[in-house]
Amino acid sequence: MKNKSISKNPLFDLGRTVATPAAIEALQASNVSPSSLLIRHHCGDWGDLCHEDIARNNSALRLGSWLFSSYQITENIKIWVITEADRSVTTLLLPHDY
Repeated sequence: MKNKSISKNPLFDLGRTVATPAAIEALQASNVSPSSLLIRHHCGDWGDLCHEDIARNNSALRLGSWLFSSYQITENIKIWVITEADRSVTTLLLPHDY
């Protein structure tokens, strides 16, 4: 589902950014920059989410809830990006890391 509210500017604080070892390995193996996914997440490009999850994120921007993005970086590798509700930390992880 395409998110029609993607901004060219950051929409919230990422806080400290961290990644699980498995996510770092997957990104390196796929030649995908972690910063490219962080920029997308930071600007409201929530990736491969259904309409309901996109709406939930857009509401979370206003309400201060946690934010979630999902990016299919290869046919077999998906990276999640989660920003905590208090905006203190943003984590890149694989779904099985959760």
